[in-house]
Amino acid sequence: MRVAILSSGGKDSAAAWWWAICKGWDVTALITMRVTSGDSMMFQVPGTDIVEHQAKLAKVNWIPINTEGVEDLEIYDLEQELARINIDALVCGALRSDYQKSRLERMCSRIGIISYTPLWHQSALSHITGLVDNGFGVMITSVACDGLDESWIGKILDQDSLQELIQLSEKYRFNVDGEGGEYETLVVRGPHFDGKIDIVGNVKWHGRRGELIIDKMSVSLDG
Repeated sequence: MRVAILSSGGKDSAAAWWWAICKGWDVTALITMRVTSGDSMMFQVPGTDIVEHQAKLAKVNWIPINTEGVEDLEIYDLEQELARINIDALVCGALRSDYQKSRLERMCSRIGIISYTPLWHQSALSHITGLVDNGFGVMITSVACDGLDESWIGKILDQDSLQELIQLSEKYRFNVDGEGGEYETLVVRGPHFDGKIDIVGNVKWHGRRGELIIDKMSVSLDG
């Protein structure tokens, strides 16, 4: 099975990618939608350049696709590129967005490939816990909910910070996996990487929400 991973560089994409690897499939490419307008109904916007570094560490081809993020055109931009490459399926990290899942399924049907969404309706707790347990470096790059202050921005989840996140999610009643927009992530290391990604940036805080403004990304190889 030759597959491509639709990857924004965040935790959901990383989990879907790892699932495909564990299935023994040939991951031939990471596909990243680069939204030039700053907004999209379908795709993550900030930090997606990290996928180039992830691909380098995993020795996988990276295919960036520019799109303006226009609702009726962005899926067409993806479809046109996928139709040019030799794959059997597209793997996506969609968790609960029917809008995203249904549009990807229809697109894949049109070009004769399979759409896989292995995380679909996975438990929020098992999703985020599984990533930390399997050695993924999940960095929180923005927060936008009660209970998460600016100290969380730039933090890479480990067992201790994960437990704190779980406790805060229970107290403030937010989604522990951030699926409701409570926080955004980028993955800086993983069991399939031959190294890690270092991110340098500054925190921009807006009173009750904030984000990491990334200045530089670089790769550190193992050994």
